Order: sequence, then structure tokens, then C-alpha cells
Amino acid sequence: MIALSRRAGLLALAAAASAVIGLSPAGAQQAPLKEFRIGFQKAGLPVVTRHLQIIEKALAPEGISVRWVEFPSGPPLLEALNAGAVDVGWTGDAPPIFAQAAGANLVYVAALPSNGAGEGILVPADSAVTSVAGLKGKKVGVTKGSSAHNLLVAALERAGVPFADITPVYLSPADAAAAFASGKIDAWSIWDPFFAIAELRHKPRVLTTTKDELNVNTYFLANKSFAAAHPAVVIKAEDALKQSARWADQNRTEVAKVLAEVTGVDIAAQTRAADRQVFGVGPLTAEVIAGQQQTADRFAKLGLIPRAIVVKDAVWVRPQS
Repeated sequence: MIALSRRAGLLALAAAASAVIGLSPAGAQQAPLKEFRIGFQKAGLPVVTRHLQIIEKALAPEGISVRWVEFPSGPPLLEALNAGAVDVGWTGDAPPIFAQAAGANLVYVAALPSNGAGEGILVPADSAVTSVAGLKGKKVGVTKGSSAHNLLVAALERAGVPFADITPVYLSPADAAAAFASGKIDAWSIWDPFFAIAELRHKPRVLTTTKDELNVNTYFLANKSFAAAHPAVVIKAEDALKQSARWADQNRTEVAKVLAEVTGVDIAAQTRAADRQVFGVGPLTAEVIAGQQQTADRFAKLGLIPRAIVVKDAVWVRPQS
């Protein structure tokens, strides 16, 4: 009886183990995707892609709906991407570095080239500051972890001004715009369309732009788990981006109209932003990854991220066809 009971117990354990294995992610059948969630900011190629509905058209035959989720800047977008609240998104160069350093569950999918002309460091027209070196001891508004943060750090480094010698004032673009207009900050590092709005509204002095300081990209990123589970959807979204970029490059006047309609920003500012933007989607080449690594190393050296990272570790490995 004891032997029989022992055998029965072992069989029960084996059955339980089989059930657990069967329910594991590796053994479970992937549920069909019903909704594709895209994080975006009210600027650039994502807005154009949404307007053209290319992703929606590509996924409709598979019964997948598309939901666009708006964010004020890159850092909160990537927080949502890490949490699985959105599946893919676009940001500048710095946000994914901060996110990776914090252990975020994300991967780089593609690079969107930027000529850097749509991002700059501004001071009021009547400011005594005439160069980046003159920012020493000044209060500079910037969105923490943004591409404009990278511009500020790199420009100061090039000018020989330690980052510790300025007072960074970390603000959202909207709050920084108000602070700049009221004189509560001495300078502002910012990107389009906020850059263009400030140029037209305040006629500021532009100390430098990203074009003068850095060779940078913006990035199409995905939640790592989502990309592993639905690689075909991620690739279709990337293909849609490429189609949108080709259209946008040939229709800049229409792009400005679309951006003005979506954002409520004056058409003159959006025209300026559209005219100086580069539209394109490219692969994550060794050169692109090396440039992003330099940015990550710069932030690590200054202690702006909690640990050094290897950017290549977060580059998506596409499934073999």
C-alpha cells in the first residue's frame, strides 16, 4: 500500500509538472493580436504616418486595430513602452539611453536620421550671453533625458564648460516655454516644433544647434517582449514608416498643414519645422550604434545615468526569414 501510494504521488507530481510546462510561455499558443498600440509625440514622421493611415491599412486584413497614444516627450513614452502600455514608439537619442540604464524592457528597431537643424540652445535676444561658453553660471531649461539634454551636455563639453558649472532646470517643453518667456531661465535647449515657435514668437539668439555639435538619429523602438511575440507586426510598422518618409520628403507643404492641424501650432512654425526636417528610416548600422554609444558614455561619465550601458545589447535581433 505504501509503495502504491508513493507511486501515485509521483504520478501526480509528474502530471502537475507537465501542466506547468504546458502553460509556460514557450509551450503556450500565442493569442492573436487584436490591438497595436503606438506611442507618439505631436511632431515629425509619426504624425504623418498616422495621417496617412498606412499602418492601419497594413494591419486591417489581419483584424488588428491601431491605437495611437500621445506623450509630451520621449521619457514618459519609454516609461509606457517598458510597462507594456504601448508596443512601439519614436523618440530622440537620449531617452532610450536613460531607459536602458534603468533596465527598461525595450529594443531599438530602426534609426531615423536627423540633420540636427531642428534643435537648438536659445537665449533671449537681449541676453549678454553670446556663446555656449557664456552659459557658465546660468540657469538652462531642458527636458531631462531628452535629445535636447544630449545637445546641452555635448555643447558644453565642446565649449570647455563643465556640466556642473551650469544650473540645469528640468522642465517639460510647455513649462520651459513659459519659463523662457518670463525670464525665469537664462537659456533653453529645445527641439521642434517648440524651437520654431520660440524663434517666431521671441526672435531669440540661437547659440548652437545639434547640427553644429552632433551627428545624431532619432529611433523607432519596441517593447522587447512584444517584438519577440509579434515580429511581423513590428516589421510592418517599420515598412509603413518608410512609406511615410518617402511621401513626406516630397510633400513638405502638406506635412506642415497636417502637423498644424494635429498640434494646433501655427502653420508658420510648422512650415519652418517641416522644411528643415530630414525624412527617412534606416538600419541600425555599426556607425549608428557607435554614435549612440558615445552619447551613452557621455551621460555615464557625468553620472546622469545610474550605470554604464552597452547600447548594442538593446538592438533588436530580427527573426531569420
